[in-house]
Amino acid sequence: MREKSLKFLESLSNGFGPSGFEREIIRMIKEYIVPYSDKIEQDKLGSLIYHKRGSSESPVILLPGHVDEVGFVVSSINQQGFLTFNPVGGWFDQVLLGQRVIIRTLKRDIQGIIAAKPPHLMTAEERTKVVTKTKMFIDIGCSNKKEVEELGIRVGDAIVPRSRFSVMTKKAYELKNGEEIELGDRELAIGKAFDDRIGAFIGAEVIRRLKEEKIQHPNTVVGAATTQEEVGLRGARTAAWVADPDVCITLEVDIAGDVPGIESHEALTMMGKGPGLLTFDSSMIPNQGLKEFIIDTAQKNNIPLQLSQMKGGGTDAGVIHLVRAGCPSIVLGIPTRHIHSHVGILSLDDVDNCISLVIAVIKGLDKNIVDSFIKI
Repeated sequence: MREKSLKFLESLSNGFGPSGFEREIIRMIKEYIVPYSDKIEQDKLGSLIYHKRGSSESPVILLPGHVDEVGFVVSSINQQGFLTFNPVGGWFDQVLLGQRVIIRTLKRDIQGIIAAKPPHLMTAEERTKVVTKTKMFIDIGCSNKKEVEELGIRVGDAIVPRSRFSVMTKKAYELKNGEEIELGDRELAIGKAFDDRIGAFIGAEVIRRLKEEKIQHPNTVVGAATTQEEVGLRGARTAAWVADPDVCITLEVDIAGDVPGIESHEALTMMGKGPGLLTFDSSMIPNQGLKEFIIDTAQKNNIPLQLSQMKGGGTDAGVIHLVRAGCPSIVLGIPTRHIHSHVGILSLDDVDNCISLVIAVIKGLDKNIVDSFIKI
């Protein structure tokens, strides 16, 4: 991955943008994508829609990736100077205690710590139970409500994890016939908000490469940095209405199953083995013609691809495939460890392979192929 692209990914990961507060991230993507786009639009929920025309205006290929991250909002300020909070998106109670956060005010950003009653003061029974979000608070070092108000903090202010992006290199090995074969160095990215800034990043990189490398494609490609996915796929509805796509390839994370405690049938993809193609989730059954076309394209181009499935949950594709008269849709995801927490891990090789796969698919999606996806 080129240095400028990696710096862009770092900025996206470090940026501030929970659901409903995504403007900083949208501006980053707009600034990055302007030189490579033929047209830029915006819906009224804040999603950014950018076009790269090929040799034909149709079919329209939509590449959405949501930019909102899971976060919190201040729900009250008590007389002792501590904040209570409501979650924005899905949070697991166990990942919160002791973590640093950033509260954004009109004046400046304020650091805080998620805390609760110390275990030293709990009863034996209390120590055996999970501390829930309702019993947590955010400590910003204040001693009364007046001090909090002087900092500019108000009810409704947004909060995100304080976590910085970094890259690490490791040697990769594979077990073949009982022997460990060295595969060379692999780069991993560590940071917050990969769900789903990594998808938005991939969409932008596809557009950049189509432009810079003068790649011919028989369609118009539309990237979409969508808002408010984590609270109900909201921006995808409005962005898809603006884009009016013929095909949708949603770019997302996938839940990496290669961590302790996960059975092999519960999460099928592994970090570093290629992007995952989601064959089913509770919000969408993908178009089968599109699915087979992507699998065939990956095989022809020797791009690693994992087949994935998720019995619950959903993505932007869950609403996009129902837009207007319907849209053949599918999801490609980057296997990521520890999503919806302060820090996740993913393989940059998987990201590169996903970009290459999407470009290869786009090169083959002419009108006849797209029409075949819905032909009876």
